[in-house]
Amino acid sequence: MMPRLKERYEKEVRPALVERFNYDNIWQAPRLVKVSINMGVEGARESFETLERAMQELTPIAGQWPAMTRAKKSISAFGIRGGQPIGCRVTLRRARMWEFLDRLFNIAMPRIRDFRGLSPNSFDGRGNYSLGLDDHLVFPELGYDDVERARGMDITIVTTAKTDEEARALLELLGLPLQRPVVAGEEAEEVTTN
Repeated sequence: MMPRLKERYEKEVRPALVERFNYDNIWQAPRLVKVSINMGVEGARESFETLERAMQELTPIAGQWPAMTRAKKSISAFGIRGGQPIGCRVTLRRARMWEFLDRLFNIAMPRIRDFRGLSPNSFDGRGNYSLGLDDHLVFPELGYDDVERARGMDITIVTTAKTDEEARALLELLGLPLQRPVVAGEEAEEVTTN
């Protein structure tokens, strides 16, 4: 069965992008490539159990077991030696990517306290978008009893878009809640998600 967000992309989003940017065919329209989730784990240097616990907490969110990340080089100011475990990461593609983004946009983000939308300035100039979450408890897969402590994570959405404008159009049509620029004299409007 096709994920709900992918079905929406093929039926609504891609035709809207083709019409908006005047592409010659549908394969020129930007699409999602992958989603990378990275979690730095404080205390992973001292205790391998802390890192393993963080990996167990990330698994139900991502839908697959994360890979351990290690320090590439020593940094004495942080007390890190090259090769020490410092976090975990997951790369999602295909169906798991679509399902994760659907849960992120429609379930997790509305659960963020005082959420006013994501920064529209987090595009990298090549059509990719990065965001950070302070607390992974916004995902319904985790309960407060299942978690040792609140952890943050970095999420990067990689697209085939050539410009930030195309990527912004793609992600907004998929449901990414970006902040609207405030025009002088107007009040900021509330951001709603699908």
